[in-house]
Amino acid sequence: MDAGSTVTSSSNAKNQSRCPLQDQLLKKRNSRENLDRFIPNRSAMDFDYAHYMLTERKGKENPTAASSPSREAYRKQLAETFNMNRTRILTFKNKPPTPVDPIPHDFTSAQPSKAAKSRRYIPQTSERTLDAPDLVDDYYLNLLDWGSSNVLSIALGNTVYLWDASSGSTSELVTVDDEVGPVTSISWAPDGRHVAVGLNNSEVQLWDSTANRLLRTLKGGHRSRVGSLAWNNHILTTGGMDGQIINNDVRIRSHLVETYRGHNQEVCGLKWSASGQQLASGGNDNLLHIWDRSMTSTNTPTQWLHQLQEHTAAVKALAWCPYQGNLLASGGGGGDRCIKFWNTHTGACVNSVDTGSQVCALLWNKNERELLSSHGFTQNQLTLWKYPSMVKMAELTGHTSRVLFMAQSPDGCTVASAAADETLRFWNVFGVPQVAAKAAPKANPEPFAHINRIR
Repeated sequence: MDAGSTVTSSSNAKNQSRCPLQDQLLKKRNSRENLDRFIPNRSAMDFDYAHYMLTERKGKENPTAASSPSREAYRKQLAETFNMNRTRILTFKNKPPTPVDPIPHDFTSAQPSKAAKSRRYIPQTSERTLDAPDLVDDYYLNLLDWGSSNVLSIALGNTVYLWDASSGSTSELVTVDDEVGPVTSISWAPDGRHVAVGLNNSEVQLWDSTANRLLRTLKGGHRSRVGSLAWNNHILTTGGMDGQIINNDVRIRSHLVETYRGHNQEVCGLKWSASGQQLASGGNDNLLHIWDRSMTSTNTPTQWLHQLQEHTAAVKALAWCPYQGNLLASGGGGGDRCIKFWNTHTGACVNSVDTGSQVCALLWNKNERELLSSHGFTQNQLTLWKYPSMVKMAELTGHTSRVLFMAQSPDGCTVASAAADETLRFWNVFGVPQVAAKAAPKANPEPFAHINRIR
């Protein structure tokens, strides 16, 4: 099992010196630092070769000392024997004739050759770093999300902050009391306006980010903290430390509509497929479940479609493939360290890769066949993989503690990562799509369009 939360309270001085979501200011290095003299590695030197290059090497840029008459005579005889006195070897005396093209240019110009695809440049450093003080260092929580309106939300202790990626402005959405906090999960609704906030006291709050107003509080579903959230249109799925998974219809007063029971420990990963038909859930019991909407029941707990037991540690990192609807990637914790790929129709594991460290989060590239993973000890890195070969394309370092959370921008190009080192970093890892982006569909007014008609 993975280590639980290692929450440390920040001092008053620390809070005063660090403002949330502000650019980090790098201290200017003292000009007198690192002025030690250079000491060569003598074991890596070849003194015999160096002596030869200094004393015996001949060439226009390396004039030699005067030689004996016998040695000079031998050199001239050797040059004549091998015809080395010619200044130009295999050269044309006159301009070479113009080659005749066997195929008329008129035929070849109609079919231009396809240029080879250039390799994309992947920056190895983050393009921006923001302070994230009081970020809870807990593998089982989900404290970062990026909404469709290009606003990033992050939970720092008892407070939820919003960072507008278009303007760079920061605002505070809510600060909860110590009796109900800290915030344990956060997730944007598909409309990019409403956000769900899971709490340590088992409740879930629904907020209107535009009006900065609490719409309602979902109660009575869980018995302990809600560490994972996932939206499926007007259905908000919640996963708790009690092992329960609950579907909440946010349009109606009696919001509890379906229950999934299959985990016997905390549910730390939840993801709906793009079609909304299948739900993947991962837990601290090392289990990965696939649930199907067609098998849901309102009266009794729903039975899983597949129960996958191949992971040997907690399963938190989940990501559905954007171009193959039945392909799911899952990542295991510190005792497993593997990324596994599943055919969710059959339940078969189609590939498994040992990454060498705890897998905290997974994201697919929406424009290329690539997968990004974030990790813990020892490198605390982000790794970009080529799919399906799973060849490493890049390793992005900069975080000094495990990279717990990742979120992807609406255009799919930028990735935000939040780590236990209390920093939020932005990486231009997925680049710019080569084809023009399609016009974004109009935002769905659900799930809160009829909030004033709750029955």
